[in-house]
Parts: sequence; C-alpha cells; structure tokens
Amino acid sequence: MTIQKFFAVMVVFGLLVLGGGMAWAGDMEIADVNFPGEKVVEGKTLQLNGVALKEKFFIDVFAGGFYLENPTKDAAEAIESEQVKHFYLHYLTSKATAKKLQEGFKEAIEAANPPELVEKYRKEIDLYASWLDQDMAPGATSVTTYVPGKGLTLVFKGQEKGTIPDKEFAQMYFRYNLGEDADSSMRKGYLGQ
Repeated sequence: MTIQKFFAVMVVFGLLVLGGGMAWAGDMEIADVNFPGEKVVEGKTLQLNGVALKEKFFIDVFAGGFYLENPTKDAAEAIESEQVKHFYLHYLTSKATAKKLQEGFKEAIEAANPPELVEKYRKEIDLYASWLDQDMAPGATSVTTYVPGKGLTLVFKGQEKGTIPDKEFAQMYFRYNLGEDADSSMRKGYLGQ
C-alpha cells in the first residue's frame, strides 16, 4: 500500500468514527414494535432520536419513539429547542388503566419540574391528565406532538384530545420525559445514549 493510499484510508476511517456519533440509526425496533427512522409530522421531516421501553413491576407497559427535526443527545436542547417534537407510544398491556395513567402522569411531571412551575401550570397539568381518559390495550397508541407557535397536542387512542398552546408547559412535558429527574432508562433511550 502506498503512503497516499494509507493516509486516504485513515482519513476515511477517521471521518467514519467522528461521524458515527452524529448519525442516527434509522429504523429501530424495541419489544417487537418497529419505529421508522423518519416521519413527516406537521409538514416537517423528523428523525427518530431514540426509542425506549417503559416497564413497571416486570410488565412491558409501552414502547416509545422520540422524533425531532434536529436530533440531539443533549437533554437540555431536546427540552428547550423550538422545533417540531413528537412522542409516539405503542402500548403493550391492558394493565395501563385510565386511572393509573392519569395519576402516573401527574406524579411524574410534578417530580420532574420545579414546584413553582407545577403550581403555575396546575390547570394545564390537570387538563392534560384528564385527556388520558381510557384504559389502554396492546396496540393502542398515545401520540404527543409539539409545534412551535401552536403548542402541545395529544392524540390518544386515535382521538385528538386537544392542544395546550403554552411553550413553557411543553418544556415541562419534555422535562418529565428527558430531564434529570425523568426515568433514567427511558431518558437514555429517547436521547439515543
């Protein structure tokens, strides 16, 4: 091998190594649920940032995929950036009752956010929780999408429940999924870490 070929190979190898951390994997599967590497949401092409499996008491509750316009492994950027963001949850059990979903959402979002924000957005927290009003079953979905200038919209079991327009509340929602006090294995999965 000539010295020029050797250096050319090393440059290509170096670019592959450096680029590997920035490339997102495309389609992914978790718990037999397939998540496409790209999705068009609100006219924007989003990339699959990561997937995670929610487990409770040894039961697989749901498989989730997190999509962003601009994928990132940085939690603060994922929480605070103004871009279309999309959570797609595919349920795997019938044990996720409406009552458990509502109580679990309130407890988790309150634990992941500063008390002053929880108080400020008590009405919005209660409203979002009220939309989780049906028991889930295997194959049922819960889809939450944030669009800058529009707000956070929930489609629950195929039915659009409503939109909360406040950007700060949307950040609270993403902090509950991705922040320091979120479920660590879910957080890592969604952030592709």
